[in-house]
Amino acid sequence: MPHAPNGLNGLAEYCASALTEHDCPSVSVAVVDHGEVVLAEAYGLVDVASARPATPETAYALASITKPMTATAICVAADAGLLDLDAPAPVPAPAPVPDDHGWPAPTVRQLLQHRGGFGAHYDFHYADSEDGEQGERGERIDATPYAVLRRPPGTAFEYANLGYRALGHLLEAATGRGLADFVREHVFDPLGLTALHLGPSHPGPAPRATRYTADGRAYPPYCDTSHPGATLGWATAAQLALFAQSYDRLLKPETAAAVREAIPVGPGLGYGLGWCLSRGAGPLVQSHGGGMGGAAAIVVTVPEQHLSVSVLTNSTDKAARDTITRRVLETLVPGFTSESINPFAADPVRPLRLPTPHWRGSISTPEGDIPMSLTVSPEDGRARLHLNGESAEAHASASRAWHLQATFPLQLPTADARINSPALSLHLRHDRDNGGLGGLARAYKSGDTEGLLGNLLTHTCRLRPS
Repeated sequence: MPHAPNGLNGLAEYCASALTEHDCPSVSVAVVDHGEVVLAEAYGLVDVASARPATPETAYALASITKPMTATAICVAADAGLLDLDAPAPVPAPAPVPDDHGWPAPTVRQLLQHRGGFGAHYDFHYADSEDGEQGERGERIDATPYAVLRRPPGTAFEYANLGYRALGHLLEAATGRGLADFVREHVFDPLGLTALHLGPSHPGPAPRATRYTADGRAYPPYCDTSHPGATLGWATAAQLALFAQSYDRLLKPETAAAVREAIPVGPGLGYGLGWCLSRGAGPLVQSHGGGMGGAAAIVVTVPEQHLSVSVLTNSTDKAARDTITRRVLETLVPGFTSESINPFAADPVRPLRLPTPHWRGSISTPEGDIPMSLTVSPEDGRARLHLNGESAEAHASASRAWHLQATFPLQLPTADARINSPALSLHLRHDRDNGGLGGLARAYKSGDTEGLLGNLLTHTCRLRPS
């Protein structure tokens, strides 16, 4: 077992306390220094029912840390001349641009940077069996109708699993290999990282961590999605930290440099080609986090120190992951602050300022337009939504990005939303030129305190004064 770096000798007690405080079953922590694993420790239980303890050899689900792996595969293919980072990456048909805006297709680089114009989306299909066909816990979502551009490519950052879905399709078309096979053959195997895997479940031989809801219920062993290149990675903590420190050995120097050319997404952070990059004073910090049902993970590397850290947990709740990550990085990285690894900038709440309280319009769905009406009361910050014969009230506010945002306990009456998306959020802007409200309606489920984590489905919404 590697010895703990200076300052981390009390890590076991700290992790045990964090797991207890945040009701997290287990955590696996690794530190790699100059290409050598200098710490690999695991605490807690990776399967509560059988009391199976966590070990450094346990594989954990990575959720969005899969994105840097897919991004590396895309860059490897680009270096091999199989695709061009600045060439258009057509949206898989049939997915027309709303209202035929005439926007160009996003480039590969824009998709890697979450600037391709896609909206927020995720979908999960749970099953009890490894083949995903028996004991199903939910129907599958076809993401194609949602893979439409919500804004002109290149104009703004919006974290988009659908962009990495499109990249996966592009890679398969360019290489003639399945996404998981290409990533294994051209990323994991050349780096000797045999415990890394991309797929709905980890095949072994390493044991895998059972995933748990925030209140301690076990997820089924199989979880599939329409965006595997964004979500379905698995790794042990040590091999993940090694990947973060060694992936650029696979790339040409100019491509490795391009990975770290980050466009700002907030005061202290930018997003490059599949990685978050810190901005401002102090050493460059390169990172990516991941969260989904039963998984909260992060990997961080500081190139100047040749240091990488990974923290993997098997709970939806990110609290234990975050507190342990801070403890390790504050010890090992001088001047570290959490702002250097948080990709989501604060968007302060602002008062509502709409020209009229009454609005009428529709939500565009794959099943057709659904009429709706909205009444807003700026005085008390309340909004009332009427949809499909039902009404609900909610607190409404504004922000830097939206003139109105609110979440209602109403289910969009579509087959997809009925699967596991019981709430509806509105994110609307006022267009002074035409007087209307336009934006997004998102059907989703908030967390997994009831059942399992649901799907997030984005739709276009338009209203006029009534």
